Amino acid sequence: MNEIILNIHPLEKRLAILEDSRLMELFVETQDKENIVGNIYKGTVKDILPGMGAAFIDIGLDRTAFLHYSDIVTDFFDLTETETKVKEVSAQESSKINELLTKGQEIIVQVQKGPINRKGARLNGQISIPGKYLVLFPNKAKIALSRKISSSAEKQRIKGILNQIKDKNVGLIVRTEAEGISEEDFLIEYQGLYKSWKLVEQKINIAPTPSCIYDENDMASKLIRDYFSSEVDRLVVDDKVFMKDLISELKDVAPDLVSRIELYEEDSPIFDAFGIEREIQKIFHSHIPLPSGGNIAIEQTEAFVAVDVNTGSYTGSKDYNTTIRKTNIEAAIELARQLRLRDLSGMVIVDFIDMGSDAHKAEVFDILKKNLKKDRAKTKAFYFGPLGLVELTRKRTGPGLLNTYSEHCQCCNGTGRVLSREAVAMKIHRSLERAEYYVHNKPITLVIHPVIKKYLEGYPQFFKGIKPRVIVEEDEKISAETYRIFYDDKKKELTIVYSA
Repeated sequence: MNEIILNIHPLEKRLAILEDSRLMELFVETQDKENIVGNIYKGTVKDILPGMGAAFIDIGLDRTAFLHYSDIVTDFFDLTETETKVKEVSAQESSKINELLTKGQEIIVQVQKGPINRKGARLNGQISIPGKYLVLFPNKAKIALSRKISSSAEKQRIKGILNQIKDKNVGLIVRTEAEGISEEDFLIEYQGLYKSWKLVEQKINIAPTPSCIYDENDMASKLIRDYFSSEVDRLVVDDKVFMKDLISELKDVAPDLVSRIELYEEDSPIFDAFGIEREIQKIFHSHIPLPSGGNIAIEQTEAFVAVDVNTGSYTGSKDYNTTIRKTNIEAAIELARQLRLRDLSGMVIVDFIDMGSDAHKAEVFDILKKNLKKDRAKTKAFYFGPLGLVELTRKRTGPGLLNTYSEHCQCCNGTGRVLSREAVAMKIHRSLERAEYYVHNKPITLVIHPVIKKYLEGYPQFFKGIKPRVIVEEDEKISAETYRIFYDDKKKELTIVYSA
């Protein structure tokens, strides 16, 4: 059974994907760390580096964003002066990027990869507006279909429909989910995407520079487009307003899915009820146990992710080779899950336990590739090399959960990480939610580090919805990651009992 569980809070939205009641993916959106991948910006060229074949664009973020020459598309240069035609450059002429761009020039770009650590966002000059079934490309004309749509008759049917309804100056990519849908559904989706683009065009001419002129990451829209499909058995959300907005938007594109949405109305937090909160606590453990007693160790470095497979306490009931085979198979399945769950990216080096049998190696590698196919992010796996290691690559589209939930430790000059203030605040809020049903409206005393207290003061709505009165006290002797909850005039402590 496939389920989507949504936890909506003013400071944080969390989306969990469960497969057979097991947490497979987790997406977190906070006010301070909103996802900007896919957003369209009106920016200004701040600097051009011909030696790198790149330019740095001010799009209004803390750091300038990076635009490589290969991603430049002149269709969206100074759209208010459409008669200007700029010469294109080939891959061999990247040093001539200054023939395309000049300092101070306005440019329309879309975020391809979000900022991470000291790196600014990666930009693309090719603009697109994604929907549930289609992706619209302004100033293009071709129709391309997902390779997973294999039927020739279906391909011809879809192309015939789209050629009739689309504007001649618009290109489209057809997603896999579009297979079998009606002409009416295509028309509704296309009209919505085309309308979105027309609104973007208007903002190009009137919006200040720099500014965001299209936000692709509205949670309801992203949910419908990327996650909620006919393969999902049910979607459970704990917020009436969000549910209403979701249903309203869903009725226009996939009305048959509306009946699968449920409102969670129980007293306990929704992620507690589905066992998700416990799983989240394990995400940043470096060692992950395997069913038979073995384990895998995951270490994330600046350059790559290292994965080590161990038999641990598992000794098997037969011969050594059988023990190793079973452990490696379990590790391959769990590794594919952890890549999705932790949103790990870049180069991944996997040290499976040495296997003497070529057949066992091929079996483990095939199982790994099979499970990687479930991943939405693009992945590539390379067979066991001369050193017996398997190499993977996984495309990065966001900062990953490590950066979402943690921040650099100021006490060790960035060599380690601690839970971010947002993450600590949300842990506190969930603990207070659990405790309020025990104290029966008696005042609760919350003891926190001064840094966290200052952070909470910036969000006066933080305690909204908590029934008992919360008295906040600061204590600089405790760490910024910890907190204590008391009631009955601080005679009784509830911290451990009602933590996640």
